Parts: sequence; C-alpha cells; structure tokens
Amino acid sequence: MKTQVAIIGAGPSGLLLGQLLHLQGIDTVILEARTPEYVLSRVRAGVLEPGTVELLREARASSRMDREGHVHEGFTFSFAGRSERIDLKSLSGGKTVMVYGQTEVTKDLMEARAAAGGISIYEAADVALHDIFSDKPRVTFVNAGQTVELECAYIAGCDGFHGISRKSVPPEAIRIFERAYPFSWLGVLSQTPPVADELIYTNHERGFALCSMRSSVLSRYYVQCPFEDKPDQWPDERFWNELRTRLPDEAANRLVTGPSIEKIIAPLRSFVAEPMKFGRLFLVGDAAHIVPPTGAKGLNLAASDVYTLYHILRRTVLDGRTDLVDKYSEICLRRIWKAERFSWWMTSVLHKFSDDPFNQRLQLAELEYYTGSLAGRTTIAENYVGLPFEPIE
Repeated sequence: MKTQVAIIGAGPSGLLLGQLLHLQGIDTVILEARTPEYVLSRVRAGVLEPGTVELLREARASSRMDREGHVHEGFTFSFAGRSERIDLKSLSGGKTVMVYGQTEVTKDLMEARAAAGGISIYEAADVALHDIFSDKPRVTFVNAGQTVELECAYIAGCDGFHGISRKSVPPEAIRIFERAYPFSWLGVLSQTPPVADELIYTNHERGFALCSMRSSVLSRYYVQCPFEDKPDQWPDERFWNELRTRLPDEAANRLVTGPSIEKIIAPLRSFVAEPMKFGRLFLVGDAAHIVPPTGAKGLNLAASDVYTLYHILRRTVLDGRTDLVDKYSEICLRRIWKAERFSWWMTSVLHKFSDDPFNQRLQLAELEYYTGSLAGRTTIAENYVGLPFEPIE
C-alpha cells in the first residue's frame, strides 16, 4: 500500500490535514486505532479562533458550523464581586471567535473526507513507524487480522499526547518541557440554556469556574476541584451549589440547573516537545504540545500546526520546495510558546493555588490592572482570538 502522506490519528487535526491535502491532489491515508464512534465520543474544546474557522472553510467542512455555530464578540472576567467584559471585536480589529464543539468539528471533517473519497482506516492495531530518518519511511499496522505495510514520503503524527508518533522518536533526539498544575477541572454537560450569551471566567476565593455552552439548549460548566477528586464525589446537587456560589450574583440568579449528561474530571498541564520534526516525521497538535484549557488554545494550536504543515507539504510536493520542511518546527514553536504563555497566564490569575492571601491579592491586582487598562485588554483580546498564522515563504 502506498501514499504520499501517512497521517496517524483521525482526530480533528489529522482529519483537517488530510482533507486540505486531499483537495490539493496530494494522496493521504489516515490511520486511527479507535472506532469512529469512540473518536466522536471525546468531548473537548468549543471555542474556535478565526484562523481555525477559515481553515475549516478552506477544507470545505464548514457549512454546519457556519449555520449552527455561535459567533462571540467578547467574554467576561468575574472577580472580587465585579464583572469586566473583554470586547474582542473592538480590541482586535474586528475579530471574533466561534463557539462550536470539537465533536461537531470532527464529525463535519469525517463527513467531508468521506464525501471527497479520502481513505481513513479505523481500528488500525499495532501501528508502528519505521525508517523515519530515511527518504522512504513506512508505517505498518494490523487491519482485519492482516498486517499491512504503508509506504509513504512523509508521516504526520496527529495521534495525541499518548499516541505512538512521539514515542517513535529516539529519546535523545527530543526535549520535553512540562508543568503539571495541582488541581483539575470538573466539567458538566447539561441540557439547559446557557447562563449567559458569552463565556464567563471566574476567579473566586473557593476556586475557578467557567460558564460555556455548546448550543442554545446545551451548556458546559466547569469548576476547579482537587487533583485527586473523582466524578462520583460530585453528585449534581453538589456541583450546581458550588457553581452557583462561585458565580457573580446576576449570573447565579439566572442559572438553570438540570441532570448532567456528562461529568468528567480533567487534570491541567502545560507540555511542549522540541523539535517537532524528525526526518520525515512531523508531530502535530497534542502529540507535540498540551495547554491548560483556560485559554481555549488546544484545538486552535493543533489547527495552526496543520496550517503550517499543510502549506509546507503543498509547496514541497507540488512545487518542489524541499527547503521548507526543515522550517516546520521553528515556525510552529514560535506560535506555540506564545499560546503556552497566554494559557499559563489565564490559569495563573484565575485559579486558587493555595490559601496564601498574598497570592490571592496579587491575582486580583493582576486582573484589575489588565482589565482596567486599554493596553491590557488589547493584549488579552489579541491572544484570545489567536495570533496570526506565519506565512510560508
């Protein structure tokens, strides 16, 4: 079996890359260890930067997003009994974000790839990467009980933090930067109307809270909880009481509660692997970096990696620009570290790290300074809507 680009992982980054390359006439095969149903069961981020939105449109996978997604022009910080709105549109030169769930993005990309005739192989077992530092890399896998060898020119590792792609790199060739946070997020999905038209990020003496949404009748809420907590320690009544306590009064009074559809606990970490290219293997998205979800950067960073790799491979395969592949890591990492900084900052000012009143006062002073300054609000808005993609020249 042969292809030009083997893509490991059928999450949104692998599907988006495959669709963009396919539309340029570049052959791709996507290998996914899980079933399509399992992939679609993973509920993740729901805030899309304008750059991500445009990539989905270029991939011809945006019609439902454009119809059903919610354009947000701002969001609110709540702290010290006050609410401060960040007007994204006016502060960032007219840019907005799109609230549209990652599950829906994945579904749309799956359907677009199927309609375009792209090859996706699900339940590919025992995936292994070979000869990644040669000019003829290979991928082997087991499908329907048969071992298959896939010959290719390039491999895109889009298989997430726990995938095989990064594990295939010699340990001495890669450097890891990591920070684990001493708390988790308890997330609840409920079939209730959102408490507000835009997201609310709350710094409270009891801990962080976030009010988000998936649609006009589907809400997503989070509260900070101890790292070791389990979902069954948080019955619905306890969760709603805690969320209401942490919200500003006007939001707490509007809160509509109901049975949880889903309840998960997610630890927070910052993680970057350098470099992101090893011979003919490129790491993409969570395979190379993780951000705390506070800044809504995870899926969007993966999309920016896809943008960079897509344009590099297009120019390489179609135009013979073989000099570009070696620029992949440096281009991606410039944007990644800026997004890591912003996500770290959002996490640092909004979460309860300890009972130290000095630290709590510093958080409030930081929030007051940034929200009270035009320069500060502009910095927040520019980062939240996403820094520009770097042109591939």
